[in-house]
Amino acid sequence: MKKPKGKHIFGTVTVGTKGQIVIPKKARDIFGIEPGDSLLLVGDEKQGLAIVTNAQVSRLLQGIMRGDEEYESDPND
Repeated sequence: MKKPKGKHIFGTVTVGTKGQIVIPKKARDIFGIEPGDSLLLVGDEKQGLAIVTNAQVSRLLQGIMRGDEEYESDPND
């Protein structure tokens, strides 16, 4: 079976005693994550956790400010 383009499974990570995880090298390379970068950790109790780069947050906020429909929130949420 061919994997969907742009979709990845990087394997498992272990949470250390201080609550830290290591982001696998392949994931860091693909997403351009460098030492010292700031990442935003967001969570949804039903869907789980996501780690978001500053560039992703910036694009999201710019889309919201432009009024792009794909970024408008659903009033039923």
